[in-house]
Formats: sequence, structure tokens, C-alpha cells
Amino acid sequence: MSNEQVAPETSGVTVKLLATVDLGPEIEGMAGRQLRMRMVTIEPGGVFGPIHDHQGRSGTVYILQGTITDHRNGVATDYGPGVGWPEDRNTTHWLENRGTIPAVEISVDIVRQE
Repeated sequence: MSNEQVAPETSGVTVKLLATVDLGPEIEGMAGRQLRMRMVTIEPGGVFGPIHDHQGRSGTVYILQGTITDHRNGVATDYGPGVGWPEDRNTTHWLENRGTIPAVEISVDIVRQE
């Protein structure tokens, strides 16, 4: 296992729930699921870990500010403002902010209702 597959626990991360939509009444077959939008802020040196997957909760991410380093499959990729990435059932990763300013992303995903 490469070093990229070992991630520290989450630290320096703030998550703010922005909106949800109950998908059950909206789309046949989606009972018990919701569309969720969150704003995630990762402080400099912060980590959104540990390594996790997105099976059963597909989504997309869009970077508003700063740079987020996405670690997956032993590869570290930097994403800056105006860029994002998909998180599908094959996504297994962790995130960090190697920069000097807070990194802010908008995350939209489909999750089981709590």
C-alpha cells in the first residue's frame, strides 16, 4: 500500500449544510434518499479523511476558493477555484489543503436520509 492510501483523521474541516431535497416524492425509486448540498471549508494544513469511498452516495464537488489536493489511487491532484471533480461509486480518496488560505468547496451528493 502506498503512502497516498494512508490518510490522517479529519482535522481543520468545517461543514455547513446548505440545502436538502427529499427525493422520494420527486423521483420514483428514490424513497429514503435525499439530494444534499454542503459547503466544506478545509483550513491550511487541514485534512478531510480518513480514506473513504462514495459507494451509495454519488456526487460532485466544485472549488470556490483555495486549492484542495485530492488523493486517489496513489495519485495526488490539485484542484483550484472554478474546477471540481465527480465522486462516483468507484471513488476512494481523501482530501487535504496544502495551501496557505482556507480552501472552500461546494459538495452536492445523494445520500440516505437520516
